[in-house]
Amino acid sequence: MATISPAEMTDRVGTETISDWVEVTQAMIDQFAAATGDHQFIHVDPDRAAMTPFGGTIAHGFLMLSLMPVLASKVPDAPMVEGTLMGINYGGNAVRFLTPVRSGSTVRGRFKLLSFIEKSPGRWLQTMEFTVEIQGTDKPALVAEWMTLIVV
Repeated sequence: MATISPAEMTDRVGTETISDWVEVTQAMIDQFAAATGDHQFIHVDPDRAAMTPFGGTIAHGFLMLSLMPVLASKVPDAPMVEGTLMGINYGGNAVRFLTPVRSGSTVRGRFKLLSFIEKSPGRWLQTMEFTVEIQGTDKPALVAEWMTLIVV
């Protein structure tokens, strides 16, 4: 993985990177339901979900949000700030769930760097616009503004 200086990362504000595609499987949805206790039928019961306007099971919105790390890991040649010890979730300014993701759909992440600001020596606050795109659909599954504290 390529590393760049904090100044070079600051210069990248406004740029976008895009991940490879990832399939959202029913097994993935079922595992998320088990982990969170959200067993609503539209997620885990294909027969009942088929009778809804969705036409089948859909992924949890929070599952789509939680795919951020795996989608970020699938961005080819994404640069990392040199000397990074860790990245810590700092929070979100906004999250909007726009389009349901059907089981079996393929999604990817689009990451736009909105800001990269030094909070204190060795600590940088990175704000990204994170969009989950659904293959074959114009409207995204979700758009979130997410912040990560980068510790170097």
